[in-house]
Amino acid sequence: MPAKSSFDYAVVRVVPRVERGEFINAGVILHCATHDWLAARIELDESRLLALAPDVDLEAVRRHLAAIPRVCEGGPGAGPIGLLSQKERFSWLVATRSTMIQTSDVHVGLCDAPDVVLDRLLDKLVRVPRSR
Repeated sequence: MPAKSSFDYAVVRVVPRVERGEFINAGVILHCATHDWLAARIELDESRLLALAPDVDLEAVRRHLAAIPRVCEGGPGAGPIGLLSQKERFSWLVATRSTMIQTSDVHVGLCDAPDVVLDRLLDKLVRVPRSR
């Protein structure tokens, strides 16, 4: 059995009013250097966000969140940051900010398949459990 690979991840949060400190988890960014893998999945529950902040500019939030997966993919379409290495792009994405889009602290883990782990993290940290 091959050894598991280490990965780093952070939760993407929407903080509609920074001064209040309230937020909605909206996605996960995961970097696994061994697998040469950096990706983000965004799943904003807009109804939850509107319940927290009815006056939030949803279009602005959508635009900012959509930029995160583009930066992960890299390349010129992601602007100057997209030209950096994966590690540098991950570091830039998870840097501390006092803006409407923030990330949690970086956490670590071990995995065989980063895409599977990313989906599990979304289930655990972002998606609202549905009642039975």
